[in-house]
Amino acid sequence: MKTKHFITIGTFDGVHAGHRFLFNRLNVLAANSLQQPLVLYFALPPKTLLSAHPEMTVLTTAEEKKTLLQEASAAKTIELDFDKIHNQSPEEFFNNLLTRYQMGGLLIGKDFAFGKDRQGSAEFLRSECLKRNIPFEVLDFLSDKEQKISSSLIRKTLASGDIAQANAYLGRPYQVTGTVIVGNKLGRTLGFPTANLDTGIYKILPLGVFAVMVNVEGRLYQGFCNIGFRPTVNTIQSPIPLVEANIFDFNQDIYGKQITVFFYEKLRNETKFNGLDALVNQLKKDRTQARQILTQIVPQ
Repeated sequence: MKTKHFITIGTFDGVHAGHRFLFNRLNVLAANSLQQPLVLYFALPPKTLLSAHPEMTVLTTAEEKKTLLQEASAAKTIELDFDKIHNQSPEEFFNNLLTRYQMGGLLIGKDFAFGKDRQGSAEFLRSECLKRNIPFEVLDFLSDKEQKISSSLIRKTLASGDIAQANAYLGRPYQVTGTVIVGNKLGRTLGFPTANLDTGIYKILPLGVFAVMVNVEGRLYQGFCNIGFRPTVNTIQSPIPLVEANIFDFNQDIYGKQITVFFYEKLRNETKFNGLDALVNQLKKDRTQARQILTQIVPQ
């Protein structure tokens, strides 16, 4: 007899505190039903995949989400193929859960809908599960100060620059992973060499200067990171800002390597300075402030 799965389904963009609340409930329901918990997920949000302008619309890239889901849940995780699913009727979608994934129970979040034009509702799922005597539950949102924790709330919070609050909603520091690419090396001549990151087009990049921790090959370093368009020198003309991380006490060749930047606090907005001397003076202040913040938050 094949193992039955107690299933939850979603996009889980950000893999935030509300999602982990759902996964914890899934584990309880699965254990109570003597089933295996299973998380079915989309690598990218449907809105991103269907958008004509998908740039900077996700909290987690496909690679980041896969890793974070494995860390956040004891359940097995399977990525769904959006192209094969989004035009299915509710009946086709439900039958696929039954047959392909051996569904023996279903847990969904309060805002979940599926299928063509989101025709599949909680009411439909409840009715179909009832017909088959399959356990079914809709979990309410996890809230913070009467405000539901959601991916859209975290996107707005990041856009406002409130990194600390976004991190609280996420239950972890916001992170950006990218490959180190060759820049114009101006930072090196100014005494502030930076790792310039290619993060792809989808990742949300909060604008400004931030106190960060940087993971390089499994080791964490303090640093600060500028995300923007370099208004003082060599201004870039692009819809996607440049990510430049200055890693403290670090002198290694990491071109072509993948690193992850963890954001802890915003230091300031990106500013156009009157010349390089003014820029360097501010960068020295940024470095000092970042060290002070990070030493308190993430003791070495």
